Amino acid sequence: MFEKLEDLLIRFEEIMEELNEPSVTANQERFRVLMKEQSDLMPIVEAYKEYKKCRQDVADSLTMLEEENDEEMRVMLKEELGEAKKRIEELETEMKILLLPKDPNDDKNVIVEIRAGAGGDEAALFAAQIYRVYVKYAEGKRWKVETMNIDEIGIGGIKDVSFMINGQGAYSRLKYESGVHRVQRVPETESGGRIHTSTITVAIMPEVGEVEVDVDLNDCKFDVFRSSGNGGQSVNTTDSAVRLTHIPTGIVISCQDEKSQLKNKDKALKVLRAKLYEIEQEKQHDAETQLRRSQVGTGDRSEKIRTYNFPQGRVTDHRIKLTLHRLEAVMNGDLEEIIDSLIAADQAAKLSRLA
Repeated sequence: MFEKLEDLLIRFEEIMEELNEPSVTANQERFRVLMKEQSDLMPIVEAYKEYKKCRQDVADSLTMLEEENDEEMRVMLKEELGEAKKRIEELETEMKILLLPKDPNDDKNVIVEIRAGAGGDEAALFAAQIYRVYVKYAEGKRWKVETMNIDEIGIGGIKDVSFMINGQGAYSRLKYESGVHRVQRVPETESGGRIHTSTITVAIMPEVGEVEVDVDLNDCKFDVFRSSGNGGQSVNTTDSAVRLTHIPTGIVISCQDEKSQLKNKDKALKVLRAKLYEIEQEKQHDAETQLRRSQVGTGDRSEKIRTYNFPQGRVTDHRIKLTLHRLEAVMNGDLEEIIDSLIAADQAAKLSRLA
């Protein structure tokens, strides 16, 4: 591990020197690549520098303890020694985590799909609420949300919705949300007072570029139609909405959020690329069964990942057996504790597998 850390430190210093060269600052593409590499290396380099300093502090304290006769001074040196040793242990764990192979999609924007499952109108109402959760979470992160397509029902529910979240590291935070979300509560649509269970599915896909997934337009059929929506919000008087059918896979994508047919077509292609990329990723995951088992769920849409119990005011993530009695905050977009716990569990699983 320490040989690799020394190599990374040398590489970081080389980048810093190169960034100061006039020829590099004049080449914007090269400058951007180097700045990205510098940014990626910064956390591990800073941790390693602090680690080396703590090791030196331990050595200095031990030397001074051998030479020091004053008891009060010896007590202080022992305290400093203990703190430095504790920090070294923390940094060793931190550096191991930072050295874990990074998911290449972590820095990407995400495309989110939410679909009502079992439960009829109640599932559609819950789908609308979860859509609001992610929008509020994104707003708290100062990320931009772009709705692509939404199929609403008259009572405020949503059959399905697809939207993009643009923000640095969006995929790294939201990738754990894919799967079946279950709600237990007395439905707003009934007066009987019985608790019902309904489900929705959430799919989180990284946005991928044209270079990463090549879509042959000859394999695509485009139909245009007039946008529709409740309350006139998304209703146009022109045929600007686009329905894309990918003939080889049968994937169908509708996009009607933009007033421009061209923009809707572009968004539909983005969703298609994300779906085709997801299919390829699933094939790789299936081939790497051990890796799949070691991961905290990050993609299987059939996996029941979370239950929202309204009568008891709790939310439970079944993958890591985490229960929080703060459902109201979660439904207002406060997902940080859940996501942080999922990331920590995923890192622990990967560290265990490496060990």
